[in-house]
Parts: sequence; structure tokens; C-alpha cells
Amino acid sequence: MMKRRNLTKIGAGIGALAIATTLASCAGGDDENEAADDCVIEDSSASGAIDSADTVAAPAAYTSKTTSTKQVPAAEGDGETITLGFIPSWTDGRSTAYLLEDQLERLGFTVEMEELTEAGPLYAGLADGSIDIYPSAWSEKTHADYMDEFGDGLDDLGSYYDNALLTITVPSYVNVDSMAELKDKASCFDGKIVGIEPGAGLTAATQDSMIPTYGLEDDYELLTSSTAGMVTELDAAIEAGEPVVVTLWRPFWPYGTYDLKDLEDPEGAMGEPEALHFLAREGFSDDYPEAAELIGGIQLDDNSYGSLEDTVVNQYEEGDEPAAIDEWIEANPDAFDTLITE
Repeated sequence: MMKRRNLTKIGAGIGALAIATTLASCAGGDDENEAADDCVIEDSSASGAIDSADTVAAPAAYTSKTTSTKQVPAAEGDGETITLGFIPSWTDGRSTAYLLEDQLERLGFTVEMEELTEAGPLYAGLADGSIDIYPSAWSEKTHADYMDEFGDGLDDLGSYYDNALLTITVPSYVNVDSMAELKDKASCFDGKIVGIEPGAGLTAATQDSMIPTYGLEDDYELLTSSTAGMVTELDAAIEAGEPVVVTLWRPFWPYGTYDLKDLEDPEGAMGEPEALHFLAREGFSDDYPEAAELIGGIQLDDNSYGSLEDTVVNQYEEGDEPAAIDEWIEANPDAFDTLITE
């Protein structure tokens, strides 16, 4: 087991290179440099990262499956397999997936972890029964289109966090406070908003709601690649003390690593806060009532969720998530009513 503080746990890959190339191609001359004088708050210093800036290459698009070999006493599960589907770069789902893996194993289940790169296949997998649980579904608003297509009959096992929010965000040193100011500040950002995966609900909210609401269609382009690519661009801009505007969401670990500022949204274009749900295939609760009861009892506040994600994503190497969960449970034995600690 290796433990460390890792700045960007999942690195950039090809998508980030594409974003960097696009941004670099927009670099201007003296006129742009003069315009940039109004882009950064005077006498402010770049909000650097807490620790190391090491990154690792992000995987190409893939679907992979791993089966835990952790040995625990058999209980309700008696070795039956439950498949958890999640997107590793969306660290809310990654963190809760490994929490569920730990807890379900303690009930005697074998847990299969299926990693995907887009939300659509996750919902499709729930609908066809190939995936048992999506452990962090933004099913109320952000993924409403997927719910319209795939949601009939799915088991909602409950919400674990009730204040998730889509955001448009800048480093704190950037001289912009509201989405309403972006139109007049396009030159500060070379007319680019750095986004995440094309199929993400956050991407749709930004492209279809925020940009037209604030009249940015002719002034900005939304760059999409991956969450890892977005984080890498954010990190690079902060290291250089340069303006950057990105699509983000709460809860997400960069808020604990960088000094960031969510832009005010006076028109409500990015939507209201929503809850994050454990969503299961049809019939899961009937098949595994004890597992459903355990999962339904998971309720995390800002502090407990923040420490969970930080421990899994930043404190431990990829592949050491079970050890991260062990540490988190030891430090938070009363995190929720149904937590199994032994």
C-alpha cells in the first residue's frame, strides 16, 4: 500500500492535450496582453495546489471490470455478485462505489466494479440489468434526460448527499464574480470555457442553458474532453497565475485543493441544488433487502463526504481505494446509521 497526497489523481491524457493545443492557438499579442490587465485582481497571487503536482496519464475510453478478492464472513450475500457501475473521473461516484464495495462485502457479497466513461451507458446498464447499482446518480435534474429514457422501473435506494450543484468556476484571483460578466470578459479567457465529457449533464447544462441565457453564443466555445483534462487545464492556469473558467460541480475534491470561486448565477441557468442518489436496477430491493436497507441508511454531510472523497482520491494511490475506505471508516465510525465497521 502506498499513501500520498496527489494533486490530480486522474491525469489528462489525449483530451487535455487537445484542450491545451486549442487554448495555445488562441494566444494573442500585445493587444491581448493589455486586455488581460483587467482579468486578474491586482496584487493577488495565484492560488496554488496544496501539495505535489504529479499527474498520471488518464486511460483511454474503456469499460473495465474488476472483482474484489477481499475475504469477509458470509452473511446475506453468501457470495452472490453485485455489480457497481461508475465513472472513475467523476470522483463522487468513485468514492461512493468503493464505500459500497466495502459495506456489501461485509454483508457477504462478491462485488464487481465496472468502470465506464459516460453516464448514458451506466443508465442503460441499470435498465437492462447488467449493472446492479450506480452509486452516485444525479437523477433529479442533471441526468433527467437519462431518467426519461431509462428510468422506468429502476429502484431508487435513497440519496446520500442533498446539496449537489453544477457550477461555472474560476480561480479566486480572476476578476470576474458573475456569469453575467462573462460576455464582457471573453478576451480574458480567449473565448474558451473548459468543460468535461461531451455526454455529461453538466456539459448539456452549460451548452444549452448557461451559454444562451447569458448571451455567450458568439463569444465563447465550450471545450469538451474529460474531467481529467479539465482539472489539468485548471491546474496549469493556476500554476501560471492565468485566467481560466471551467465547468465544475459540488461536491468535488478540487474545492479542497485550490482556492476557487463559483460565479454567481443570477438567472439560475445552472439549476438548483439536487440530491445524489444510489440508483439500482429493477427488483434489487426485493432481491437483496438487507443490502438495500444498508445503502438507504447512508447519509453524508459536507464534512463526512468531503473527507471520504479526499481520502479516496487524494490520500491514496489508484488501486489502494480499499485501504482508503478502511482509514475513512476508522476515522468516521459514526458517519451514518447503517455503517458496518467490523
